[in-house]
Amino acid sequence: MKKVELGELLGQMTVSEKVGQLLQLAPMFYKGTITEGEITGPMAEMGITPDISENAGSVLGSATASEMIAIQEAYLKTSRLGIPLIFMADVVHGYKTIFPIPLAIGATWDVALAEKMAAVSAKEATAAGLQVTFSPMVDLVRDPRWGRVMESTGEDPHLNSEMAASFVRGYQGNPDELAENHEKIAACVKHFAAYGAAEAGREYNTVDMSMRELYQNYLPAYTAALEAGSKLVMTAFNVVDGVPATGNEWLMRDVLRDELGFDGVLISDWGAVKEIINHGTAANSAEAAEQALRAGVDIEMMTTCYLENVARLIADGVLPESLLDEAVMRILELKRDVGLFEDPYRGLKGDADRQRDILSAEHRAVAREIAADAMVLLKNDGDLLPVATTGTKIGLVGPLAETQDVLGAWSWLGDRKDAVSVADGMKAQFDQVEVVGAADTENVTETEIAEMVRVAQDADVIVLALGESANRSGEANSIATIRLPESQYPMIDAIRALGKPVVTVLFNGRPLDLHGLIEASDALVEAWFPGTEAGNAVADIVSGRVNPNGKLPMSFPYTTGQIPVYYNHLSTGRPADAADAQEHYVSQYIDIPNQPLFDFGFGLSYTTFAYSDFELSSDTLTKTDTLTISVTVKNTGKTAGKETVALYVQDIVGKVSRPRKELKRFAKINLASGEAQAVTFSLTEEDLRYYKPNLDFTSDPGDFNVFIGTHLQAAFCLA
Repeated sequence: MKKVELGELLGQMTVSEKVGQLLQLAPMFYKGTITEGEITGPMAEMGITPDISENAGSVLGSATASEMIAIQEAYLKTSRLGIPLIFMADVVHGYKTIFPIPLAIGATWDVALAEKMAAVSAKEATAAGLQVTFSPMVDLVRDPRWGRVMESTGEDPHLNSEMAASFVRGYQGNPDELAENHEKIAACVKHFAAYGAAEAGREYNTVDMSMRELYQNYLPAYTAALEAGSKLVMTAFNVVDGVPATGNEWLMRDVLRDELGFDGVLISDWGAVKEIINHGTAANSAEAAEQALRAGVDIEMMTTCYLENVARLIADGVLPESLLDEAVMRILELKRDVGLFEDPYRGLKGDADRQRDILSAEHRAVAREIAADAMVLLKNDGDLLPVATTGTKIGLVGPLAETQDVLGAWSWLGDRKDAVSVADGMKAQFDQVEVVGAADTENVTETEIAEMVRVAQDADVIVLALGESANRSGEANSIATIRLPESQYPMIDAIRALGKPVVTVLFNGRPLDLHGLIEASDALVEAWFPGTEAGNAVADIVSGRVNPNGKLPMSFPYTTGQIPVYYNHLSTGRPADAADAQEHYVSQYIDIPNQPLFDFGFGLSYTTFAYSDFELSSDTLTKTDTLTISVTVKNTGKTAGKETVALYVQDIVGKVSRPRKELKRFAKINLASGEAQAVTFSLTEEDLRYYKPNLDFTSDPGDFNVFIGTHLQAAFCLA
């Protein structure tokens, strides 16, 4: 359907029908339509009657093709103008084939793998009838107390930006082909804006930051997702400059639509329009509706402020009908762009074969590959890892040894029974494995610990599988102290007391304070929540079938009190590492180091890499030039391995204080033993721009340091 036809369609709609398009409901609100029974529960509480649901524009959280087909069929029978519903859901790290959590995908530093994950997720989700996924979440995160750090790709604007664009490309392909390619799904970037900066790491809490910080570090990843073509944006729950994001006209009109050029659908997060009242900037639902619509929020998710008030606000002259029309037009354009006017079922009817791709062997293989590449080797004293698969008696113990609770939060459509436990994965590769798990991750009993000790004391190598349960991270799962559940520490101590080699495999959705664990481990593998193929991927790493190559996308604090701690921090007037630093009166803690326990970008390998032949194409860079920086990387070990080569820049003097180091480029290479490869990066003057006090985005003449990896390699001057 062409745009002019959409204009004609809009002209035929009543105000009531237009307002209906702005309403998003869950599938439960259609049970009275597609099944027999009374309208009760949430439907009754919200005042949603069948005539209202028959005019709603979209559905949230349908899970199966049969349900979506039934809802759409019933809906179209009563729709006067035949405008189909559009179905949306949170497919964040997989539909049925569950991939590692996004923070773990960030740890791969591999944009191709991120894109592959999104493409598989889209293929499965669309086979089940979905047309929009509420992903990617690109919020910059610096506080691991916040449970939703698991849904981000980390603390760096550039890494987040690259991953954001890759997710969008994987979900959507070419945005122009969505209508015809039924295996692609529309992406929704979230949460706009700065949701990841919630004070104290507490979910839904206040955000307060400078405009320069917002533009410099928090907006780039959203911008990258939009430039990749994301069809939707979701509002954040928090305030920005004191105004709730969902009703923030400056943020959504001036910044998102005018400055960033977004012309797609803006959707509220769950209940966020009505929550404007709780924020204290609206006295009632009518004021909340007015603020949200003026801000350009097109779809209200699961509250009824628009439904109850917009028609009256227009009739009373408070709101112009043109605001309603522009919101409806964007929704109609989205439905056109995914092909719903041509086929409201997007090829699902009569094509049961599409279901065969869901949780297929091919998709599981991709999940296994990504899960292994996401794991980060944090410690490997004495080269304990890898462990020989034959002739080694392994005692696999711990609360995560046998459980299938390895999918992580936002795997709501995944089924634990489909997940490979560590026990099953290890037994498939090692010939001697004895296993003792625990019934409850949070409460490991003395009896269970005694049984673990019995098995461990007879082993050559102990593999200790521990960590969080999936419901300890994710939305609304903030914690004040980022340690393991306390019942796991007596178990750790008892195992360590045996004096046997200990390989710890850690499952978690956030960086943790590892004290009490790191000292007790000879080797430590950060496995995150690896998803459906968890156990196989763990065994791949422990056996050496895969050489660990993950790098931390987020710093691991020394302790909770150090938060926030991140690599690209500013200097201070009294930096502790200055050449002329005083002994005491400097910016430091007196009880712990300033540095995190493990830095952003840290990750060990079973092989070693040497860097040489660092070259700059010039020692100056002008506004019209491109500077090339090259380095040769050689695998100097005996094992093939992947290496992430990272380029950082430091602006030594600026109009505002500048970060000690900023990631500008990275590349992942795979080298056989003894193989060398030249890696070349390009920089332009645009890469050196930053936001000045007046928010001008420009560069300065002066000196800059260039880093490759973690070592200072050279300096050059920008003329």
